[in-house]
Formats: sequence, C-alpha cells, structure tokens
Amino acid sequence: MIEYVVCINNKDNPASLIVGKIYRKLPDPEAEAHHMLRILDEDLSEPDGYLYPASMFLPVNLSDETKKMLMAVGI
Repeated sequence: MIEYVVCINNKDNPASLIVGKIYRKLPDPEAEAHHMLRILDEDLSEPDGYLYPASMFLPVNLSDETKKMLMAVGI
C-alpha cells in the first residue's frame, strides 16, 4: 500500500523538504520502529528514499485518483 505524508517541519532539511508538500512514504518497518520514516524527498536521486524523523510529517488520506496522479508525476 502506498502511503503519503505532509511535511510539517523542515528546520534541519530546508533543501530536501518543503513544508506543506505531500511526500511518498516508503515501507520500512525497521525505521518506523525507531520513529523514522523513509521518504522520497526533493532530491529524488535516491530511489530508496531518505530517513527522516516521523515528527516532521503527518499522514494524509488521499483518494485513489489523487494517488494515481502523484505516482504518474513520480511522487
């Protein structure tokens, strides 16, 4: 299942994250056990994403149509 989050804090990563932007969260149970999320950020050069503290994001519920549109543009 593809999940998305919205950035609510980019204090330590202003070049990699934009506050208010929706990002794709990649599955990583080990990271989540340590309160981290694996995110496809602005860099997009790393297909496995980067780890960020979960506190920097909030989950968002998107319609299937919106998810398809985001996936089509690489998010």
